[in-house]
Amino acid sequence: MRRSVLLSAAIALAAVLAASPGHAQRKITLNVVTAGDQNMVDYVKDYLAPIFEKDHPDVTVKSVGTGPGDAGSQKIYEKLVAEKGNAEWDIDVAVIHQKAAGQMVAEGLLAAYVKDVATGKLVHSPAASNSLGANVAGYVIPMFNSQTAIAYNSQLVKDPPGTYADLVKWVDANPKKFGYNGIKGGMSGVSFVVGWIYAYTPDAEKLMKGPYDPNLKGSWDAAFASLKAFNQKVVLTPGNAGTLDMLGRGEIEMGPVWVDMFYTWQADGKLPPSVKLKLIGPGMPGQPMYYTVPAKAANMKLAEQFIELATSPKVQAEGIVKRFNWYPGIDATEVKSQLDDATWNKLFVDVTPQDLQTKGKTFPIAPYFNDILEGYEKKVQ
Repeated sequence: MRRSVLLSAAIALAAVLAASPGHAQRKITLNVVTAGDQNMVDYVKDYLAPIFEKDHPDVTVKSVGTGPGDAGSQKIYEKLVAEKGNAEWDIDVAVIHQKAAGQMVAEGLLAAYVKDVATGKLVHSPAASNSLGANVAGYVIPMFNSQTAIAYNSQLVKDPPGTYADLVKWVDANPKKFGYNGIKGGMSGVSFVVGWIYAYTPDAEKLMKGPYDPNLKGSWDAAFASLKAFNQKVVLTPGNAGTLDMLGRGEIEMGPVWVDMFYTWQADGKLPPSVKLKLIGPGMPGQPMYYTVPAKAANMKLAEQFIELATSPKVQAEGIVKRFNWYPGIDATEVKSQLDDATWNKLFVDVTPQDLQTKGKTFPIAPYFNDILEGYEKKVQ
């Protein structure tokens, strides 16, 4: 009898201990930190996180944004540098721009995780190994690829400019009807400025492919001077979203935008159907965003599993292309079979595959990129 009582008491005590907070299954927080606009944060929080959490009930995905443009990636870089001496780092997955990726790899801040992720074999684009001249092979998988183009109100602009030179003439005839954000508040303006340098210097191929010549920037004065004159006749917007907002409210008739943001705003009713896209010549840059894993991520294996989910053909088709209007980060051939023709073709209504092939450019290699941004600040602003 005594033995039975003791056994019952032991079982009861075990049940109490199992139910106590200290013995409950530990809830893990997977910290996903992303540079870029709010739509990047929303994509992780509203789409990816619920899918991952369903398959990993002990995990909570926390999505945090650091802001648009390279400044957002810089904040992630600074956070990792500040934690470099720690045994574990707070960020598990970082989504960053090209400009930051090469520096982070060179400084040992990122893990070479791609070999451990099955979907790494589904990416063969040059951007997966070369980031503005830096070798990032094995450290990054593109989250998506995107492209900038000129958005215009077709009810007001009947014959949209086809080149930068045509655009200058249009702005001369229509002052304060074109808007962009300069190099602050987002990369659509940065892309426009880089495209201007490509258009008004003979150096586009060298800027994109290298090698770096520090003396080359001295030959860009005329291009910067003409851009400064151009800026006197346009509206400087608050950022990527600011340009779209002013287009939607009719405050401007034309401006550079990211294709994905454009289609999302249009699908949400914030841009009328009359606003169209045109990729002008000789071309404008686009870029991927990269999934990366910090070198001392606290939850390294979960981070790899999260990226493997995010770069799977099904998720790339449904999330990247269908819901958020990006071009896929993995090879398009891996994704197309997952989509109906109408969804796939929507991305190529205004900006055709031929446009992307002939006028879709890359950003310059990092040192030239820095020279352009510094030149704009000194000679245009």
